[in-house]
Order: sequence, then C-alpha cells, then structure tokens
Amino acid sequence: MAAQKHRQEPLTTLNHHMDLNWMCAAYLREQCYEQKVQWILEVDLRKFFDTVVHRRMLELLGRRVQDGVITRLVAKWLKAGVWEQGEVEYPGDGTPQGGVISPLLSNIYLHEVLDKWFVESVQPACGGRSFMVRFADDFVMGFERLEDAHKVHRVLAKRLARFGLELNAEKTRLVRFGRPPRVGGADGGGGRPETFDFLGFTHYWGRSRQGNNVVLKKTAKSRFRRTLRAIKEWGWEHRHLNLLERQRELNEKPRGHDAYYGVTGNYTMLSELRRQVARLWRKWLGRRNRGRPLNWERFSGMLRVFPLTPARVVHSVM
Repeated sequence: MAAQKHRQEPLTTLNHHMDLNWMCAAYLREQCYEQKVQWILEVDLRKFFDTVVHRRMLELLGRRVQDGVITRLVAKWLKAGVWEQGEVEYPGDGTPQGGVISPLLSNIYLHEVLDKWFVESVQPACGGRSFMVRFADDFVMGFERLEDAHKVHRVLAKRLARFGLELNAEKTRLVRFGRPPRVGGADGGGGRPETFDFLGFTHYWGRSRQGNNVVLKKTAKSRFRRTLRAIKEWGWEHRHLNLLERQRELNEKPRGHDAYYGVTGNYTMLSELRRQVARLWRKWLGRRNRGRPLNWERFSGMLRVFPLTPARVVHSVM
C-alpha cells in the first residue's frame, strides 16, 4: 500500500471471511490512527447484488480478463435462472446472492467503480488525508477534513448511478470520528466522537487498560437482534427437546457467535447474548409447564446443572 498523502491505496478483499475480515478491521483501525481521521463516511448500497448491470459487469470484466471463454462463461452464469419459491426466475440484472461467483464478480465490479476512482480521482482532489476500506459491497471512507467528506458525499451518488448502483440514503451518513482528547486535555472544540458500523461491528473510541485512546468495536445492534431472533425461532421449533439436548444445542449457538464477534472489548455484548438466551430458555420452559412461569430461583438451580457456556473472547485485537 502506498503511503503518500493523496495516494493511500484502499484496502479491498475477496469475500473470503474471517482472516481477510480481520485484515480489513486492522487496516481500518490503523488508518484511523495514521491518517488523522476526523470524519467517517459510512456507506450503504441499496440492494447491490440485485442491481448490478450485466452489460456493465461484462464490460468491466473484459478490461481485466482477455480470455473469451471465461467472459462467455460468466455471461452464461449471469443469465442462469434462479430457483425461488418453486419457480425459476431469469432476472435481467444482478448476481444471485449466495452464488459462488457473486463475491468475485462484485469485487471486480466495485474495484473499477470505486477503488480506482477513489485513488485516481478522489484522493488527489482532497486537501487532507483520506482512506477507504472495502469488503465486498460494504465500505467506509475516512477523511481528515470535513470539506473533503462533504465533497465526496455529494459526488458519490452520481458516480454509482453511472454504473447502475444506488446509495441507500437512510443508512449512508457522515459521522464525526476524530480522536478524543487525552484525560484532562482540551478537546479543541471538536466535540465528542460518534460511532459507525462496519462488518457487523459498531466501531467507537474507547480506552485501553493503560488509559490510551483506542478504536474498539462491539457487536452492532442490528446483528445482535438478528442473532437473537434466529435463536428465538429455533427455540420455538424445537420445544420438544429434553433439557440435555436443549442445553447442548443452545450452547452451540453462542459459541458460533463468539467465533466471529468474540473480540477484545466486546465481552459485555457477548455476556448480554447469554443473558437473553437464558431469558428465552426460561420462557420456553414456562410454556411447556402449561403456561405457568418458572421462577428465577428454580431456573437458576437448573442452570447450575445444565449451564450455558460462558462468554469467550476468541480474537485478541487492540
């Protein structure tokens, strides 16, 4: 990656989760420190995988791949039908979500639409430092100066529209994210930093055990609610399981959650998930007991025999 003031290469990855995901997160944190970021443009694309224009996709693919066999194969893949609710549909545009080739095509598409544009046009026009980090269709931009952030925000929608894409105005926002002052120091009138979501986490400024300002992350509320909703639906569908089977299955779900969200600084949210799962379990048992609620004293005794797995930080990142 280049280190020049206006030519900071954006970090982009294939949708290859875990390791590359942490690479994105680490890069984002480093850039917030090194580029003196004061503002973050949190961007959301409206139904990206449903709106990719096939003609544009093949045109951009042709700039990188000269093998006609491959381009024809991709064209056939894009035109292939999608089985949904018992019927085959042939969408005019878009790539099927979940398709094995969709992440690769999305990166080729957005590399041409966003990455090259950001390096070749945006950064040279900025008066201060800037960066962009993207993971598939999820990306954020950081700016040292507010006027640069406003300028890019204004032109970004036009840039995307040229390639058949659209910003989700309700979820795209500009947030203050400058480093907070040291303890007892003046804030210089900058105000308190806000938070933003990226890759399922809410990123915020906090303090390390040594008292230093650091960028931390916790489970985004939307992802937390989605996880809890999935567990709740599973619980109602499997009310017939005995206590041992229910305990074993319930413990697998938070453990899988920890595999991704178990990062340094997120212990409170991991523990809250266990608390909510325990609350749901008590409610399920009450329904099985002819609607009579199970009091917390009896339920706590049951948990001592059939405990839920404790929260666990899997990834030590600071």
